[in-house]
Amino acid sequence: MPRKNQECTRTGAGASTSKKRKASLQSNSNREDSPPPRDDLSRILRKSVRPCGYPVPSTIAGGMRLVNTFELCFGNLDGYSEEHTSIKLLALSLCRSIVSLAAFKGKTRKFTCTGTIIEHTTSSMSILTSASLIRSSEDESKILDRLEIKVRLPNGKLVVGKLWKYDFYYNIAVVNTKAFPELHAACFHNEVPANVKFSQSKLVAIGRIFESGELMATGGTLLYKTCKFDCQQLMVSTCKTTKAGIGGPIVGSDGKFIGMSFYHKDGAPFLPISILQKCLKHFNEFGRVLQPWHGLRIGSLQAEKLCVREEVHDSFSHAQGIYVQKVVGGSPAADSGIRAGDVITKVDDFALSNAQEFHELILGKAENASRHGEGMHFTVSVLRPSSGSEFFATINAEVIDASEQNMTNQNKSKQNSVRWPVPKTKWQYPDDVRDADKMPLVRKCRRPGYIYRPPLPTDVSRYRSLSNLVGKEEFVREPDVNVLVS
Repeated sequence: MPRKNQECTRTGAGASTSKKRKASLQSNSNREDSPPPRDDLSRILRKSVRPCGYPVPSTIAGGMRLVNTFELCFGNLDGYSEEHTSIKLLALSLCRSIVSLAAFKGKTRKFTCTGTIIEHTTSSMSILTSASLIRSSEDESKILDRLEIKVRLPNGKLVVGKLWKYDFYYNIAVVNTKAFPELHAACFHNEVPANVKFSQSKLVAIGRIFESGELMATGGTLLYKTCKFDCQQLMVSTCKTTKAGIGGPIVGSDGKFIGMSFYHKDGAPFLPISILQKCLKHFNEFGRVLQPWHGLRIGSLQAEKLCVREEVHDSFSHAQGIYVQKVVGGSPAADSGIRAGDVITKVDDFALSNAQEFHELILGKAENASRHGEGMHFTVSVLRPSSGSEFFATINAEVIDASEQNMTNQNKSKQNSVRWPVPKTKWQYPDDVRDADKMPLVRKCRRPGYIYRPPLPTDVSRYRSLSNLVGKEEFVREPDVNVLVS
């Protein structure tokens, strides 16, 4: 019996010690220099990134960053220079016409981009932007389910937008919302189509961040080169933008609207104003964008590789026009006798200087054919460098509906798959970064097999905002952060 009492007493003392240890641990956890528990940090991260539609990190490590986010700005115009001043002035001249938009599914933000006000009345205004805003990530041919669009105005106010029209082939959308007197439409119509004269002109890409409403701008030039996106009508600029600039305007040095930009790491591709005007006209008149089916994949002759230019130059030294890159078998172009490697110099009586002029002319012919219920026929002048011959060909094209939401299966089979890739937001860790020799940026350690994991930051509050985790595309080589391997 006494032994039992002694055991009970000993147990009670242990419980008292355990309580003291818990209190001591809790007291130490409140110290500023103590690291936060990993589960608390994970919870904070989940609350921060999930509403933005970003992935939750699988592991937590020092130096990790979210890359390819919508919060990443472009166009560092700090300081003073003549070029920066002109870019700022151009951006300020359009600032009352530039908004940012976001698509939500429930409370989760799915996509954000920039938009341009193209029409403004006393009661409503129309905003031109990218159809990537409404595109489902699971199926790119479908619209986002349970879509809700919010528009961030230049003054920071948030309003609800309503989708009016969209086209997935050209990746454009028009969103309507209520009008505000302090805003106005951009000088969009009655502009000169982008052509070869702009090749040496300075261009400016403009965008706006959705969360902060910050206005951005960066400069560049026009390049006549084939875009990596599967849309022949796109032109390419050297403007270095980010995902936040998708759907924003590209303007010339004179402030004229040149086109709507998309995102690529090498430079911003954009849909020229001449094609945009045709699409908007088709929206108003036909409710959809008419797409001519001719079976030609073309490019501007001056943008082709040197070996191609040499082949053409040997037979036709002064040739100008568009180069036929591919002819789809069984298409109207194939039936007309046109082959890959040919050069088209004229459409009817119009001399061509670049591919965009061809696309603009053919869209106009599709419009006239649908309006009058006639066939779509046009004659082209063709040069064949392989034989040194020149001839005329008549293409009996068809008019199809390029909008995925209205296309029949027959028309879908005729049209090439169009993809508008947007880089996914992901977590990047220090050992993901490589040096010039494609080797990880790591330090060597004398003890083989030892892996150094840096301690977590002591201040949990810094993780309550994404500002310290997003927007960093590159890492600084810091030995205390990099993983140590043998």
